[in-house]
Amino acid sequence: MPRRVALPGAQELFRPTEPAVGPRPSGRVKHDEKITVYVSADELVALEQARLTLRARHGIAVDRGRIVRAAVALAVADLDESGEDSDLIRQLDQS
Repeated sequence: MPRRVALPGAQELFRPTEPAVGPRPSGRVKHDEKITVYVSADELVALEQARLTLRARHGIAVDRGRIVRAAVALAVADLDESGEDSDLIRQLDQS
């Protein structure tokens, strides 16, 4: 049975956030390549919830694509560093 992810209430979604101290670069980079990834409804909700948490609690405004690219970079770096003991191999070995 898939794990249910609780959605934040309207108050949490529309609560004002504290402005960051000084200007922060957005981190946006133009990318030349594109892939399509299909996710479950629960995975999409979890990704969106992570995006909102980054913005509301940490003052980091990013899009879902940037979160996915960061996660891919972390997974590849862990695979390179840890090899057979990487989280990626453990996760994929379970499926």
